[in-house]
Amino acid sequence: MQNIPFRLGWLVLPLILLQLFFSGSQTPASSFKLVMPTSVLHKDSSLSRAGSSTKTWYKNSVIYTLDVEVFYDSDGDGVGDFKGLTQKLDYLKSLDVDAIWLAPFQPTPNKDDGYDISDFYGIDKRFGTFNDFSEFISEAKKQDIRILMDLVINHTSDEYSWFKASRKSKDSPYRDWYVWKSKRPANQNKGMVFPGVQKEIWTLDSLTNEYYLHRFYDFEPDLNAQNPEVVAEVEKIIKYWLKKGIAGFRLDAVPFYIEVPQTKGENFEHEYNKLVQMRNWVKEVRPDGVILGEANIEPKENMNYFGDKGQAMNMMFNFYVNQHLFYALASGEIKSLTKALEATKDIPQPVQWAQFLRNHDEVDLARLSNSQREKVYKEFGPDKNMQLYDRGIRRRIAPMLHNQKRLALAYSLLFSLPSTPVIRYGEEIGMGDDLTLKERESVRTPMQWINAPNAGFSTASKTVRPVISQGEYGYSHVNVKSQEKDPSSMLNWVRQLIHLRKSNPHIGQGDWKILDSGSPNVLVMQYQWNGSGLILIHNLDEDAQKVEIEAKDAGGDMLFDLISKRQNEANEKGLYQFDMPGYGYAWYRIGNEPVLPNKQD
Repeated sequence: MQNIPFRLGWLVLPLILLQLFFSGSQTPASSFKLVMPTSVLHKDSSLSRAGSSTKTWYKNSVIYTLDVEVFYDSDGDGVGDFKGLTQKLDYLKSLDVDAIWLAPFQPTPNKDDGYDISDFYGIDKRFGTFNDFSEFISEAKKQDIRILMDLVINHTSDEYSWFKASRKSKDSPYRDWYVWKSKRPANQNKGMVFPGVQKEIWTLDSLTNEYYLHRFYDFEPDLNAQNPEVVAEVEKIIKYWLKKGIAGFRLDAVPFYIEVPQTKGENFEHEYNKLVQMRNWVKEVRPDGVILGEANIEPKENMNYFGDKGQAMNMMFNFYVNQHLFYALASGEIKSLTKALEATKDIPQPVQWAQFLRNHDEVDLARLSNSQREKVYKEFGPDKNMQLYDRGIRRRIAPMLHNQKRLALAYSLLFSLPSTPVIRYGEEIGMGDDLTLKERESVRTPMQWINAPNAGFSTASKTVRPVISQGEYGYSHVNVKSQEKDPSSMLNWVRQLIHLRKSNPHIGQGDWKILDSGSPNVLVMQYQWNGSGLILIHNLDEDAQKVEIEAKDAGGDMLFDLISKRQNEANEKGLYQFDMPGYGYAWYRIGNEPVLPNKQD
């Protein structure tokens, strides 16, 4: 791989002239640069905002997720902070993201990277003050960027004052804020979230000689959501942060928050009405506020979490499609991916899926069959050190795919699936991972800004987590500054792909169906919205594929290439014919209109 490991000459992606893309040639990276037609480069707000409305703004948006701790350090103490994040808002605006999802930033002993919260109402002093936070919120608003925050209410840190009071005495007023049992539960070693690392979900506490429940680590005791006092406190927390300027929440561990604790088995009952209740709390303060749920569930459960009329969570991560997407990338076959898409298709109109390639955790493959999982392991995480919790892979997407064309394909798929795309910080420049770090910390290294000590993240002699400095993903090869100067870099490609996605609201707003491509390796999706349509084609195989689509199925006898600005007509047999190169993909608008009709839904 080259020193700059993402050259668009190698990628042959659909943001260059189409004849170069479809040629399938092995043109050296230095032989040509990214070429974008003026009409694509021009940022027309009527296009990028088309189809959005205040209450469903998320449907034609892009979400960027980051951890303040490792994004940018403004004061040289080795830890990222809100002042540093504020200084980088112009960069985030240049990506044209609509919302930033922040990892937990409240006070914490930091045994679980901030997810062990010790004060729901505070700011971790390492990240700055409330004034710093408020300034960040104010400046983000000026940039028209909404801020979402992690809402971690399934559990607290064992150092939270509530738990300290709870464990002191069985008569403590905070005793029932957590879940206690006098006898050893039968399911003590069942249902662990982190198998292989976590040994139990009930731990005997020495002070009162009773067991407390913790679905996660033993230093993260579960709150008792059956207790009305706890529920009232959760409402208070939600409204507190909304009034501070937060636009919504990424709700952590949704199934565990709404489950009814039991001492037998590992399949607990769930109280889905709690999600409707939470949604109403949000709407009381902010009608356009959102709840984005983390719920790795089967398709048959979707309506329980969205609500039959969309009255529960606004959005939910589509873990089911994500897992089958990775199998499709590993195998080159689309069958399981198309089944997963169809299985998650029917959801209420107001809600939306959120799709991602990588998040801050492992690539979870638990819902694949054993043979499918082994295929993904073999392709993307063959070493045991790359695998985690007996179900996933703890790597970033660039080193995992380690193939520029396949990486380009993966990102085109991300932006073309019926969902709101979510991008993890550093993915836009192709950052790597550090497998010497424990568990999920391998993908949580500091952002790489420039080719300078600590990648420009901090001037400290020691950073909160090591910066990747060696190998092809070291900051001398992968950093924002060098890619901003290079028109053919991954960063500039992602910027254009975001604009392409947002200029076509069909994907987030419209109706869709999968067309027969005549190949087990090529996914063809058709979108319809406001009298306009799209045809998106992706070849997941490394070998070239011939594709035929009937004009009557495509929805018209003319396709307009959104990249090369050329028309593609069906032949005399009423067929569109495409020679798709290995890992090739293309975006077409149905008809001969180069510009999207400016209609609002």
